[in-house]
Amino acid sequence: QLVESGGGLVQAGGSLRLSCATSGRTPSTYAMGWFRQAPGKEREFAAGIRWSGTTYYADPVKGRFTVSRDNAKNTVYLQMNSLKPEDTAVYYCAAGKLLVTAPNGYDVWGQGTQVTVSS
Repeated sequence: QLVESGGGLVQAGGSLRLSCATSGRTPSTYAMGWFRQAPGKEREFAAGIRWSGTTYYADPVKGRFTVSRDNAKNTVYLQMNSLKPEDTAVYYCAAGKLLVTAPNGYDVWGQGTQVTVSS
């Protein structure tokens, strides 16, 4: 029900914008989270947004990433600026009733999109 796009290869300092298209079956009142998982590491919360527009960011991405949503288009975005090699990961969007940082707090997940940042 969630489809991510926009990943790719970028040099350090560059930017990417990820998109997450939701289906009509995902309530627009759900919170949306962006998670990432690097090889050999656990999936971690990066950013999230409530239906009201309130946002929350993990410390490693604060000031560089911006999450937004267009409820009319059923799409959530993650604008990533000043990318670093340590941002390399598979990025997932997820939908859930509440904006939380734990992956098990989300009901619906996308398939993920690879982001690779070269040094």
